[in-house]
Amino acid sequence: MSNRIPADKINLRLILVSGKTKEFLFSPNDSAAEIAQHVFDNWPDACLSGAEWSEEVVSKAEILRLIYQGRFLHGNVTLGALQLPLGKTTVMHLVPRENLPEPNSQDQRQKSKERSSGCCSASCSIL
Repeated sequence: MSNRIPADKINLRLILVSGKTKEFLFSPNDSAAEIAQHVFDNWPDACLSGAEWSEEVVSKAEILRLIYQGRFLHGNVTLGALQLPLGKTTVMHLVPRENLPEPNSQDQRQKSKERSSGCCSASCSIL
């Protein structure tokens, strides 16, 4: 990728689980699903890019998930909604995953722990 990023584009540096990276230019109106489809359709080939991703090719775009700031992005989220800076590079992780985790599963577990550790919890004793 050249050092010059167009002022109306976002340069995404995508990192695979293996640590391999590749950069793509996107519009702020592009959604996570559109980005996944573009990456799938333009999967880096070792012959063209020198970045060997062929070992990690996936069967369909729908299982490619973007992670930004520790959170999975749902397919309809646009880069503009994330308020990413135009004309700059943003780093995201790209992972193959069939399903997204439940949005509040960790919050619910935490609340459950808080409820069970409260001072007024009921208990049963057999004497």
